[in-house]
Formats: sequence, C-alpha cells, structure tokens
Amino acid sequence: MVRLAPSLLAAGFSRLGEDAAEIEKAGAHLLHIDVMDGHFVPNISHGAGVMKSLCKKTALPFDVHLMIENPDWYIGDFVTEETEYITVHQEACPHLHRTIRYIKSFGVKAGVALNPATSPAVLDYVLADLDLILIMSVNPGFYGQELIPACIEKVRYMAETKRSIGLKFEIEVDGGVNADNISKLALAGADIIVAGNAAFAGGNINDNVKALLAACRVAG
Repeated sequence: MVRLAPSLLAAGFSRLGEDAAEIEKAGAHLLHIDVMDGHFVPNISHGAGVMKSLCKKTALPFDVHLMIENPDWYIGDFVTEETEYITVHQEACPHLHRTIRYIKSFGVKAGVALNPATSPAVLDYVLADLDLILIMSVNPGFYGQELIPACIEKVRYMAETKRSIGLKFEIEVDGGVNADNISKLALAGADIIVAGNAAFAGGNINDNVKALLAACRVAG
C-alpha cells in the first residue's frame, strides 16, 4: 500500500493544527515536515518548535525532512514520540554513515534524500543501514514546482535495487506530485508519496487527499 504524506509547507500557516487534523481525517498516513534553513536551500520554513506544537493536534506520525546544513547539530530537536522518520540530505552530510547511526540512536527511522541531479549510486554503501530513501522530484526549496520526469526512472531504479538485493528500505518521492502523476510514481515503486499544493489547494483538503489516495489505489 502506498502511503500519502501531505507536506505542512503548503498548509495555512495560521491554521497548521486545523489543517493537520483535517488531512488525518481525510485518510493521510503521515505528516511531512519540511525544514529549510535558507542556506542549503533558498528558503526558510518551520522549525522544531512549530513541529512540536502539533504533537497534540494530530495522531499522524511525523516524517521530518531536514533540508539544512550541519543536520547533526539539530537532529535531537526533532525527536518526539510522534517522529517516525528523520531524513537528511546526502549532499549535506560529509559523514553520512555517522549521521544515519546518530538518527537511529534516538530510536527514530533514518532516511536519506537525494536531489534530482544526485546519482543513487552514492548510497550503495549505506543501503543496508537505511529505513527510507527520499527521491526529490524537484529541486528543493519551494513547493508548487513541476515534477522532473527523469526522477520517475530514479524511483524505478531504486525499487529494482531493493528487490534485487533483498532490502526493506522504503522509497519516498517529494516534489511536483498531483492527481495526474501520482499513479506513475506508485507504479514505479514509491512506498510513500509527499503532496504539498495538491493536498491543500483551494482549501479543499478532504477532497484533495481522497483524490490522491484514489489515484494510488487505481495504480494498484
């Protein structure tokens, strides 16, 4: 089953708790928390304090995506009882294996994200340590971009790699997802799909989430 993780980045800033509760009621599986520092990516977003304020607002597990420099300095700030995944960028971690082990030391699942131009081969020697691989299907920093088609092939490649070597990491996709392309990502082998604008557009959260979930089910 493909799981849907709406991104809080696209929610209404003045009603984050209400929007989080609504996506849970609509049937989403995770709450994706995009954290941006204005250095690794050209934007700034929610921090640990905002995320923690949602702990009692929704029962959805937190899927934390750190698009930041020096992520080891901040990982502990994002650990809560609701945190299921903390994902860092390969491009931001000079000692990636150490960072993965550090995330796991908190009892949290460890993920690594790859920017669109980054080859999945850079993860060959840490695949067995990963719980999640996040394939960025846009260049990170802003929501509302169009999905880069070549990233669908990267998803397919990682799915085949997982099958061929018998590992169980999950494959997540983030960027440019909508009701027209989400089925392609599901068919390519995505386990978790992040939706930003497509989940929150027009304030029709319930209808948007249900349409995205229906498209995933049609894909099988």
